[in-house]
Amino acid sequence: MSLSKIKVATKIMKHSLIATDVYEMWIENKEMAKAAKVGQFVALYCKDGSRLLPRPISICEIDNEEGRLRLVYRVFGAGTKEISCFKEGETIEVLGPLGNGFLTKDKNVSVIVGGGIGVPPLLELCKQLKGEKHIFLGYRDTVFLADEFKAYGDVYIATEDGSVGHKGNVMTLLKEKGLDIDQVYACGPKGMLKALQSYVLEEQIPAQLSVEEKMACGIGACVGCICETNDRTMKNKRVCKEGPVFSAEEVVL
Repeated sequence: MSLSKIKVATKIMKHSLIATDVYEMWIENKEMAKAAKVGQFVALYCKDGSRLLPRPISICEIDNEEGRLRLVYRVFGAGTKEISCFKEGETIEVLGPLGNGFLTKDKNVSVIVGGGIGVPPLLELCKQLKGEKHIFLGYRDTVFLADEFKAYGDVYIATEDGSVGHKGNVMTLLKEKGLDIDQVYACGPKGMLKALQSYVLEEQIPAQLSVEEKMACGIGACVGCICETNDRTMKNKRVCKEGPVFSAEEVVL
């Protein structure tokens, strides 16, 4: 049976707070790490049996040598609060890797755009993507992971409160730079993705957008995370199964 269809008890190698309400967790499972692709996610289960549904967490980094995955998540609700209490050395039940990730295409100039908790999955993308990279990261106030992106390209930061970098949103910052862009990759809140989608379609720039949506089962069985698309053969698609990554031309935001 595929790893993505069964829960696996996975050892937590590292678990720590990296910013306000933001944690990183390294889990070890060689088969899971080998199967993982950039832009995919895993589903973590709580110890509390009353919380039957797992919490989807994007894959931030893939370490094939050590057989580990790095997960970065924000505490938002009772489920992720409980997950934040897991200790290093404990085991946690994990389902994954899940979903369809980014298709990495080596171009001259790539722009990577992340917003909030949509930032983490873009780190592995930047590691794997060749060519010139310009990385735009947007936050409400608390900045995390930004320094780690600097090894892979030029990093531009926007915060809503202006505490770090540009005051405002990443789209304003991106347009101000006036870059000659070959392709765009993005992950973040729907409002950001919708604005970016309008921009790339108008400029005729190929783009892949990782959509955030509430999920239940994580494997497409419950049909609880539907998004509308322009695909005539399958208009409604499951974010957890056919996504979370869609082309800008395909997805309706």
